[in-house]
Amino acid sequence: MAETTQTLAIVLNGEPYEVPVGTTVAELLRQLDIDPEAARGIAVAVNEEVVRRTQWAEVRLQPGDRVEVVTARQGG
Repeated sequence: MAETTQTLAIVLNGEPYEVPVGTTVAELLRQLDIDPEAARGIAVAVNEEVVRRTQWAEVRLQPGDRVEVVTARQGG
């Protein structure tokens, strides 16, 4: 019998998104092909509160969380 992974619904950059229960900010970034250890110019906010890079591996997402991942771009 196949094991079913439970997921929870969040809003990621304004769009509905599903993640496995227990997902941390760092794990979400990996799902988005962003290496949290090497990421530069990345900011993450959960429910309009900035999450410090040092907390990315500790902050677990909850159902209904509103997550914004912002990448700094240079240019004009």
